[in-house]
Amino acid sequence: MNNSRIKGESLVWLTSAGLAMGLLMVMGLLAVVVGEGVSAFWPRPVERITLADGSVMFAEVVEEREKTAEISQGKREWNLYTGNKEIFGQGFRWVPQEQVAQRERLAGVAVLERREQGNALGLPVRLTGGDHPLEASDSTFHARFDHAIAEHIERQDAITRLGRDEIGVIARRSVVVDQRLKGLTAHGQGDSAEVMALTAEIKNLGEAQRHLAPKLAALRAQQKIATLVLRQADGTERTLPVAQILGVTWSNDLSWFGRFGTFLHRAWGFVSDNPREANTEGGIFPAIFGTFAMTLLMSVAVTPFGVVAAIYLREYARQGMVVRAVRIAVNNLAGVPSIVFGVFGLGFFVTIVGGSIDGLFFADKLPAPTFGTGGVLWSALTLALMTVPVVIVATEESVAAVPRGMKEGSLACGASKWQTIQRIVLPAAVPGILTGLILAMARGAGEVAPLMLVGVVKNAPTLPIDGNWPFVHLDTKFMHLGFHIYDLGFQSPDSDAARSMVFATTLFLIALVLVLNLGAIILRDRLRKRFATGAF
Repeated sequence: MNNSRIKGESLVWLTSAGLAMGLLMVMGLLAVVVGEGVSAFWPRPVERITLADGSVMFAEVVEEREKTAEISQGKREWNLYTGNKEIFGQGFRWVPQEQVAQRERLAGVAVLERREQGNALGLPVRLTGGDHPLEASDSTFHARFDHAIAEHIERQDAITRLGRDEIGVIARRSVVVDQRLKGLTAHGQGDSAEVMALTAEIKNLGEAQRHLAPKLAALRAQQKIATLVLRQADGTERTLPVAQILGVTWSNDLSWFGRFGTFLHRAWGFVSDNPREANTEGGIFPAIFGTFAMTLLMSVAVTPFGVVAAIYLREYARQGMVVRAVRIAVNNLAGVPSIVFGVFGLGFFVTIVGGSIDGLFFADKLPAPTFGTGGVLWSALTLALMTVPVVIVATEESVAAVPRGMKEGSLACGASKWQTIQRIVLPAAVPGILTGLILAMARGAGEVAPLMLVGVVKNAPTLPIDGNWPFVHLDTKFMHLGFHIYDLGFQSPDSDAARSMVFATTLFLIALVLVLNLGAIILRDRLRKRFATGAF
């Protein structure tokens, strides 16, 4: 025992145990996130549940647990997903197990994903809207129903494109022209040729918009024709417009491979669709895109400033008390709470810089702000300021690690100091710089608190990058996966519906950070091998 203490073997075992415990905790966390996130997309069977009070409902059994109250020890309760919010008032309800009188699983029960009011559960009776209603007992009902849903989704997409890409572009151009016209009139140029041209353009834009309005009205009228008659568990029937249905799942009739195909379809829809129902349903594509765009802009902003600052501190600045104080300040800056950076970004970037830009270049739009409000640009710059100490420290360490002989050899061959830094030091330090960038991206992609002050929103109607001029909209507010998780977990009106979405969104946030970091790591390793080979 004494020898082991002298050699430090006990401390080695202690550190190994700490490492193993940390790995187990991380793996346990990932297992919970993956398990809960994946279960959100797996189709559950639908049961016809009869309660002791005589009420009947179609429901999915989501969770079973023991009651926590002391007077109910040993008793269990079920969390049932009933859907049909317009009937029950909510999509989920907890039911004590002793109140369940009967459970049965019927064939032909449909789970209808809708645009509003959550899913609808029931037995389809007939499909109307054509010359002859199509009964659910018809052998072609499933195929005809799927075709009707796809047709209405395609028509709704056409309505969205017409309203957003054609009429919307006209409307946005009309606002710009009208603001320009008001600005010229206010400055006493009401009789100029430009005012006449702008007036004519407004007239042409109005005629184009009036020409598209009947086409939009006709498409909307066609959406209201087809309906589905759905029978509830208690035998009552109600009518649903097919235009509100996004998809149908015959949960009780699926094989294992059918369930797996439905799982893949739902997972893809979660990644590619827009959110609905206060973000508790639908997808997270705007949040994924916003997180990726903001992280990319942050990386582009933080790398040059961090590298330039590190090179100056290491290669140009005279080492002394001032430089030491700057290094201490940089190290301390890395420990400042992120919300402080958000307050600074709101006061400096949004209010001062953005307000100045609006006054100089967008005076015609005032008092409505353009850059004087939160946006993806100010969010990226705020997070770049927050993560720049990481890049500075990593770059300075990698620059210091470049062998002194390489730099002296370059200087001896007649190269200037800048040429030596540009051609010798920077290429050799690139792997270390990328290490700092990886750490910066990992922290910046998961931050939420500063973004709440400088640009992130619950639901963004447009993306920071789209097909409309000027294509990159740096003043646009955006959605973020981290804020999306916060909103679902703490702001959602339906906590039961939001629970699965929280874990699924967390899973995709981890995956996005992993993809970004993995790309930088692969690039770093390739550069490291390249320059290591060049050293021989």
